[in-house]
Amino acid sequence: MEPQVAELKQKIEDTLCSFGFEVYPFQVAWYNALLPPAFHLPLPGPTLAFLVLSTPAMFDRALKPFLQSCHLQPLTDPVDQCVAYHLGRVRESLPEMQVEIIADYEVHPNRRPKILAQTAAHVAGAAYYYQRQDVESDPWGTQHISGVCIHPRFGGWFAIRGAVLLRGIEVPDLPPTKPLDCVPARADRITLLERFNFHWRDWTYRDAVPPQERYSEEQKAYFSTPPAQRLALLGLAQTSEEPSSTSQELHFTTFIPKKPQSPSRGWLSPRVSPPASSGP
Repeated sequence: MEPQVAELKQKIEDTLCSFGFEVYPFQVAWYNALLPPAFHLPLPGPTLAFLVLSTPAMFDRALKPFLQSCHLQPLTDPVDQCVAYHLGRVRESLPEMQVEIIADYEVHPNRRPKILAQTAAHVAGAAYYYQRQDVESDPWGTQHISGVCIHPRFGGWFAIRGAVLLRGIEVPDLPPTKPLDCVPARADRITLLERFNFHWRDWTYRDAVPPQERYSEEQKAYFSTPPAQRLALLGLAQTSEEPSSTSQELHFTTFIPKKPQSPSRGWLSPRVSPPASSGP
């Protein structure tokens, strides 16, 4: 890795990694080469960028402390706000640079995504993006099959959070990075894509490779809950514009599962049984 890239990567890692994030450098040209022009990042090809993902540790190291901090105002989506806060700290750590941050969920006015996060993760070498085209003589006929990224250490137990683009920093000699193909067998790829597309509620696609760490039961309960219901699940839903710090502390400290249960049940409140979903 070039010294400049290594130095910038270290600065970003110093800001993010202790909070449960991982950082991977890539060149804008690698990303644009895989996509039609409508989805290109509008920057010179050699522009340096970094893919940011969250590991299972982010829930405890970043989100929980954030919920007890003063940064959650106004209350909207706690995870998105938490990630935005930490990515904002990356910009502050590089004051001499033009830093552009694109969150994974951001879209243009025409609703086209600003970045295709799974493609970015693949070209950065963070996670392998398994798609239908990766299965020879696939069995699905006319069915639509969505692709999914698998991390070599966390399987599907992670989330792509966005990209940090450094305008004006060009690294034409940065060697391309290939993601680890951790699901090489055709049969295993079929199983992975079928579990992701047809059985995503049961979480099993995330175990496509033996993960070093999975989401905790309380984390699974949180991410199984529809976003619109998550504030109530946390006890953070407010009837006024002013959050109640007492309410935040009370519910946060009881945000612990009392005993193992099915992933489709809710542990955070006895009044809530959130429906399962794929989660981030």
